[in-house]
Amino acid sequence: MHTILVIGGGLVALALFVLVGRFFGGDASGAVGNAVKIFIPVWLVGALVNMWVGVSRAGYSVAEEAPIFAVVFALPVLAGLFIWWKFS
Repeated sequence: MHTILVIGGGLVALALFVLVGRFFGGDASGAVGNAVKIFIPVWLVGALVNMWVGVSRAGYSVAEEAPIFAVVFALPVLAGLFIWWKFS
């Protein structure tokens, strides 16, 4: 359940980045692309923090957390890349 919530948080963060990009950049496709480019490293840090919490506080090993990290990171990033592709 926690993984679904974190992925949902990533999708909400992506939506906020895209909305802010459209607000400040207008309807230009470059604004959405820039928002997604900024979102990806920010989300990488967020996903790594989630992994660190799983390892340090929940007691999972890095090997157990790595596949979860991959899913948590990849799904919002793939959604962002899809949005970038559709707006460019």
